Amino acid sequence: MKKSRIFDVIIMLSCIIVSTRAYDPDALQDLCVADKSHGTKVNGFPCKETSNITASDFFFAGISKPAVVNSTMGSAVTGANVEKIPGLNTLSVSLARIDYAPGGLNPPHTHPRATEVVFVLEGELEVGFITTANKLFSKTIKIGEVFVFPRGLVHFQKNNGKSLASVLSAFNSQLPGTVSVAATLFAAEPALPEDVLTKTFQVGSKMVDKIKERFATKK
Repeated sequence: MKKSRIFDVIIMLSCIIVSTRAYDPDALQDLCVADKSHGTKVNGFPCKETSNITASDFFFAGISKPAVVNSTMGSAVTGANVEKIPGLNTLSVSLARIDYAPGGLNPPHTHPRATEVVFVLEGELEVGFITTANKLFSKTIKIGEVFVFPRGLVHFQKNNGKSLASVLSAFNSQLPGTVSVAATLFAAEPALPEDVLTKTFQVGSKMVDKIKERFATKK
């Protein structure tokens, strides 16, 4: 193999390794509190001036109490990520609290930038994820128990009990992102072409329109 070709392969492999790291980039300083007032973003938020940093930049009380659950799905997610805690910027971690009404569902979704670990605070939940080979791994988890959802895989949680339930979620990203499968397909703006949906789900256009109407009324 020619030296130039070897060099090209090395560069290609290096790019693949870098692009598939399962965590946020390492910080190059002690603190980089997010300056969300700055218009420029380079894979995160720019740093606030050190002289303007306070303890409040590292504090958030929003997950100390259950959220009011009034959604159609019967669940409420309260994020404790860099958007709520500026001090998390570049630290590669975040939390969320999820509260569920009886029968409530956190519908199938993915986190493209993080693995998720849930710890049950209250109640009992059926949880699971699906691999790229379409294999489902599911389990019922109770207070004090933990379950892991690998990065990027579709997963869900459902409260099958008759009382409220809640979990604390941890992520190895300051902003893991959430892609809700159903909402992404049926409530995208602009909308996906209807023939894409009818062919994907092997249903008629009337059924697709009916599902879209349900999502449109719940925004």
